[in-house]
Amino acid sequence: MTTARTAPTAPTATASPRTAPAAPRFDTKIAVIVRDDLAVWQKLNVTAFLASGIAHASDDIMGKRYEDASGHDYLALLREPVLCYTADAGALTRTHARALSRAVPTALYTADMFTTGNDDDNRAAVRAVAADGLDLVGLAVYGPRGIVDKITKGLKLHG
Repeated sequence: MTTARTAPTAPTATASPRTAPAAPRFDTKIAVIVRDDLAVWQKLNVTAFLASGIAHASDDIMGKRYEDASGHDYLALLREPVLCYTADAGALTRTHARALSRAVPTALYTADMFTTGNDDDNRAAVRAVAADGLDLVGLAVYGPRGIVDKITKGLKLHG
């Protein structure tokens, strides 16, 4: 018995993202690395601050603004996925050194920044410490995929 082939149907608006066509592979990569011994609220706070720094890494890193079917306008988001990693203090220090040696755009968050209340004091806290003495709690890097892969080699994805 033969069965007739049916034409594939196009994805609908309700299709799950898991069944949608694969996302494009970007030549660049965004990685956020957060120290594993932080409280959950600190991890989220650090990740948010680091992502805001990465948003300024290049002119084309941001996507376009969003609009819903009701006509409400929403802010643009980063145009590509953000991979979130976790690391202990030693791995974070190594990752920082790798990022600096490869001169990729890097955002950082130090433990001292938890004690300040504004951006000026945050910058002063970082400026007061040499790179190899920073008490890092988070980093974010942006750059060519292969370079970011080398910088984050050996780190575990968060979760």
